[in-house]
Amino acid sequence: MIAKLTLRTLALGYLALLLAFPVGMVFVRTFEEGLGTVLEAVSRPAALHALWLTLLVAVIAVVANTVFGIICAIVLVRHNFRGKALLNTLLDLPLAVSPVVVGLALLLVYGRTSLAGGWLAELGIRVIFSTPGIVLATIFVSLPFVVREVVPVLREIGTEQEQAASTLGASPLQTFRLVTLPAIRAGVAYGVVLTTARAIGEFGAVSIISGKLAGRTETLTVYVEDRFQSFDLVGCYAASVVLALIAIVTLLLTNLSKPREDY
Repeated sequence: MIAKLTLRTLALGYLALLLAFPVGMVFVRTFEEGLGTVLEAVSRPAALHALWLTLLVAVIAVVANTVFGIICAIVLVRHNFRGKALLNTLLDLPLAVSPVVVGLALLLVYGRTSLAGGWLAELGIRVIFSTPGIVLATIFVSLPFVVREVVPVLREIGTEQEQAASTLGASPLQTFRLVTLPAIRAGVAYGVVLTTARAIGEFGAVSIISGKLAGRTETLTVYVEDRFQSFDLVGCYAASVVLALIAIVTLLLTNLSKPREDY
């Protein structure tokens, strides 16, 4: 009993020291000058634009990665083909490569001096230092989460129900809509929540690909850095609290999307 209590105390103390205390201090410093100051800081045009851009990019990235993730998971689990191991490995690349490297790579591929960037510029499409570049970077860094959550669920449910639906005359689309999708719903939901959290909190790749143009290409994480470097601590803390609140909501959704387990 004493050993269990000691382990719990150490675990909670460790989490409190590394997570709860620093985040709590951000909240304390944010509201120490009053709620009015905070509301004024988060209602600035640059802050509102950063929040809007962050949410817009996150929605696009989540939708794209959810669709791709479901398709890719089905391909990995239900089909055998050459290059399957390579595809499975590449899916984990965003988790292994630093986001800064991702931003630099996109800069080299879509910059004005590159072949692809020059061709897109002739068509009037600007990728670097614009919203499309931020979306690409965010999609890349949040790519694996839906796939990795859906793959084990597909393996667990097997193919019996899908085969039965096909035998009864259901088309592939009907089988997916009526059988497969309801079975993987929990995995998809959990993957979506993780993708959302990653997309909203991304900084490294976005900071390079966006150019940090105030009021144009600043996401909320980039805005926090800009306010901190400008010694606007109130604006920095206020934006950080907004990010923290979004993260807390995301964590709550994560816990709600998990299947209940008995301990």
